[in-house]
Amino acid sequence: MMAASNSFFQIESLTYAAAAIALLVAALLLLLTFRRAFRRRLRVSETCNVGRLGIVKTFALDQSRQLVVVRRDHVEHLVMIGGPNDLVIESDIFGADGRDPVELDENWLGEEEAEEKRLTLMRPQIKLAAKIFAGPGLFSLALLSAIAGAGTGLICGFFRLALEEADRLRIAVPVWWHAQPLLGCSLLVLGAATAAAFSATLVRRFSEFAVGSGISHVEAAISGELPPAPFILLPVKFAGGLLAIGAGLALGREGPCVQMGATLAHLLGKIFGRNSADCRSLLAAGAGAGLAAAFNAPLAGSAFVLEELIRQFETRNAIAALGASGGAIVVARLFTGPAPDFVVTTIPYPALSDNLLCLVLGVAAGLLGAGYNRVLLGALAIADRFARWPVEVRAAIVGAAAGALAWFAPGLAGGGDALTQHTLDGTEALALLPLIFMLRFVLGAASYAAGTPGGLFAPILVLGAQMGFLFGALFDPGAAGPATHAAAFAVVGMAAFLTAVVRAPLTGIILVTEMTDNSRLLLPMLAACFSAMAVATTLREPPIYDALKERTLALWRKKPG
Repeated sequence: MMAASNSFFQIESLTYAAAAIALLVAALLLLLTFRRAFRRRLRVSETCNVGRLGIVKTFALDQSRQLVVVRRDHVEHLVMIGGPNDLVIESDIFGADGRDPVELDENWLGEEEAEEKRLTLMRPQIKLAAKIFAGPGLFSLALLSAIAGAGTGLICGFFRLALEEADRLRIAVPVWWHAQPLLGCSLLVLGAATAAAFSATLVRRFSEFAVGSGISHVEAAISGELPPAPFILLPVKFAGGLLAIGAGLALGREGPCVQMGATLAHLLGKIFGRNSADCRSLLAAGAGAGLAAAFNAPLAGSAFVLEELIRQFETRNAIAALGASGGAIVVARLFTGPAPDFVVTTIPYPALSDNLLCLVLGVAAGLLGAGYNRVLLGALAIADRFARWPVEVRAAIVGAAAGALAWFAPGLAGGGDALTQHTLDGTEALALLPLIFMLRFVLGAASYAAGTPGGLFAPILVLGAQMGFLFGALFDPGAAGPATHAAAFAVVGMAAFLTAVVRAPLTGIILVTEMTDNSRLLLPMLAACFSAMAVATTLREPPIYDALKERTLALWRKKPG
């Protein structure tokens, strides 16, 4: 019966994948037709005669494009600049004779009145140009972002399914070889070491930008400090992330999803001839789509784009982010379903005392978050000291350690989603939680320094949940069971610890709310994230992705040539 069920699931997944691919192809054809139609409509000849020039007025259409009224030898022309090509909208605005009607009135009209009359005469042309260029440009950007998001959802959906199968395989090995523990443990350790080493080899040989989470590279590409990743990153990030996380390294799936989504969206922008500003918007939107697909959290993906990647609210970026996250979720849920990632017991509305305690929890999260950043950067510095060793050797050592852990404690290895769920359920032994916390704390930093693809969010959420549950149990010993409000502190701890490390409170709050399908804890999360961010900032510990970005740029500058 189980085999039949699995067979049906595989057939159903393939059907969903085929439908998603067909929809993507249809959307791409629609966008291509739309683009060609409007290009024919907007293609006009440019003037080539040079005379006495002057700019009369400029009008902003969007972030990059402007309408400019240029006067040449007493004749005014309406030109659009800032797009893929500068276009002349209309020449000789006021007539073929070259005489400006306003000039006839300048004897009795003042300069301001004459300018106002000139603008009044030009207003119909300006409105028409704004309708033609701003409208279709924004519509095509929105459509392209949705297509990029759908493609990201397709890739990340397959990635999540592959990771689930790898986790099942890793967990099954101790069961298969329980009668021969020495041989079984050796096979698991050797297999994990080999997988981690091969993952590092893929990064070294084919795409160095694929190392780590890739979010720091995405931020540098958005700011123009590093070139965007080429297409080869997609298979490298997919295969490398699958090998590393599947081997048991404490890394998150969101890192590969974010960078794969960003790369795919940017490539689509280039293929369809978008300008540099729109390509940057698509790059950021694709990254948000990857986060949304990784955690089944569309709003968090959009918030991540605006709060962490771009760090400003602009209409075009917001539309692209929402479109990409929406498209990613529609396709990704064909594989993962609509249910949230974590199931949380019914939590009562928090009391005033709980809200005040969450302020204290945020202080603890801020201290631990700053410490986590230092340990992570310290692990990377140690890895740099052993740069004379091949990266495969360093990755194999970490992989072997993760494989040994997977043999003796299978639930503690890997990204940690099951560990987070057990913490939220309260099924982990309370006395063992501090030990598990410290073990994952160190394993997460060592795994990130191994030189393989993998993210930080999922390991951070594990630590935040454990920290919060311990805090709740400490201040209310009678509430340490699975159905008590200690689980509420675990949920709040996830958002607070993520805020302390990443310094993105809105993303943390929205992400945890969507992942747990619980909105009753918004006020406690707000209090905890406030104090966590205040403490981490006061300690002058930079946000982790800012520090990783500086490290990435420093390594890039040291490259020969």
